[in-house]
Amino acid sequence: MAPRVLVIDDDGQVRSMLCEMLRHAGYEALDADNGKSGLEMLRRDVYDVLITDIFMPEKEGIEIIMEVRRDFPSIKILAVSGGSPRMPADFLTTAKMVGAHKTLHKPILQRDLLSPLDEICA
Repeated sequence: MAPRVLVIDDDGQVRSMLCEMLRHAGYEALDADNGKSGLEMLRRDVYDVLITDIFMPEKEGIEIIMEVRRDFPSIKILAVSGGSPRMPADFLTTAKMVGAHKTLHKPILQRDLLSPLDEICA
């Protein structure tokens, strides 16, 4: 059975691209456009992997990672970010510190996405 992946990103193009890459590689991919709706989906269904953006409205990725780590400890987490011009700190390092298994900088190429996913799903 294909691993189920939930992609949470407020950018529709990024969400669509990530889901397409995942489906092409044999993953089952679903998506949410913000952290609040993503957490609701996690509470309703079972997922193997969460891919979350860091900077989003409704609920930031760091908050999502901390909640998922607390409430769904078996879910693997991949945090992604293109950064924020108003916040120069490296939030991907923070994401790793609070529970993300892997991190990726945007823009994301298919090979850059699949390698860490294959690793954490093994």
